[in-house]
Amino acid sequence: MSKKSPYDIIKGRHVTEKARVMEQLQFNSSNPCVKKCNSPKSVFIVAKTANKCEIAKAVEEIYADKGVRVVAVNTSNVGPKERRVRGRIGFKAAYKKAVVTFEAGDSIDDKI
Repeated sequence: MSKKSPYDIIKGRHVTEKARVMEQLQFNSSNPCVKKCNSPKSVFIVAKTANKCEIAKAVEEIYADKGVRVVAVNTSNVGPKERRVRGRIGFKAAYKKAVVTFEAGDSIDDKI
């Protein structure tokens, strides 16, 4: 049985406006509901066959130098989107994303 590399499971960070807002929720204190959100979260693009346990272990292994601990993983399959290029209909590729919740106080970014 071959062991999967953590880099085969985690394809990369999913950087969108919504993902960046979710990562910064722990620092916002203007809304009382958001104040309770003290666990940092990050969004990753992952392999379609990866399960939550594999994703958690892979993230902890990749960011072992930062000493992060994964508390929860939520996954979502994003379907293909129709796109037009020069009048022809095509599709943007489908992917699987994972929202990883870390313990309070942990961070994978150096600047935070």
